[in-house]
Amino acid sequence: MARAWEADPSALFVKRLGKSAAELGNSKNDDECPDIWQLSNGDVAVIGRDLTAHYRSRLPGEVNLGPDERLVVIPGNMLSAAKVDIPDA
Repeated sequence: MARAWEADPSALFVKRLGKSAAELGNSKNDDECPDIWQLSNGDVAVIGRDLTAHYRSRLPGEVNLGPDERLVVIPGNMLSAAKVDIPDA
């Protein structure tokens, strides 16, 4: 059965949402930085630490991870800083 939503791997990075990890003090250099980006199709790409294995057995009952999905964690201040760039629904 087809999914209701599918990621489009051809979408391009358009703009950073919020501030960079360096601006927020979450990175010492340009390597391995968490980030949030809007894609050309309106979707959002999140770069964070892959903690899928750590959380899989502790997910709330209504949360499911597909075999091709990963749970990533980003700093809370990064999401807060992105709020100004995220339109209301």
